[in-house]
Amino acid sequence: MENQFLDNWATQLRKGMLELCILNAIKGTSLYGYDIVRKLRRIETLVISEGTIYPILSRLKREGFVQTTIRESSEGPPRKYYELTAKGDQTLSRMNDYWQDVKTGADTLKGE
Repeated sequence: MENQFLDNWATQLRKGMLELCILNAIKGTSLYGYDIVRKLRRIETLVISEGTIYPILSRLKREGFVQTTIRESSEGPPRKYYELTAKGDQTLSRMNDYWQDVKTGADTLKGE
């Protein structure tokens, strides 16, 4: 039962962190979807796939946080590249501040 609880908790935490991680991954650069996946896979605990990333990218675009451009590729079909908008950069800054506050607060509880 304990493992099931921990697995569920970890899944919910990962889901909640994905938007933050995706926006941080593309901050200051322009990446296509699979590059974002590769970058996020460096964080072993995220356990993500392409199927997870694209619906989130679509939602972030609808919200106006990212914009896309199509570019030709020498390695196959044209690719859709994602980059932060000014609104996305502002929102990401607020998200990072909020995350830092939550993390700092949670860390203070560990020592009590």
